[in-house]
Amino acid sequence: MDIQQLTVMMDEFVRGKGWYEPDSPRPQTPRSLAISLSLEAAEVLEHYQWGDHAQDKAELAGELADVTLYLLQLAMVSGIDLEQAVLDKLAANQEREWE
Repeated sequence: MDIQQLTVMMDEFVRGKGWYEPDSPRPQTPRSLAISLSLEAAEVLEHYQWGDHAQDKAELAGELADVTLYLLQLAMVSGIDLEQAVLDKLAANQEREWE
């Protein structure tokens, strides 16, 4: 499965819940998605709050999946081809020097 297929599955899920509707209690705007992405990333960080290793790998996997899903949706509603953006960033980083 690739990024586009995951994005379609995520979009179908959100559409099925009615969250794209204007009166949705969970508006799927770039702002709300960016906030949700940040909150989910913080939940990943919680797994490392008191140590170098996550205690529950299944819970960590769930949080990483949440981050990924919000990232896919944010890219989609913002009109960004995430796959191409990743490829472009990898190419740019290849040319970068870190000191």
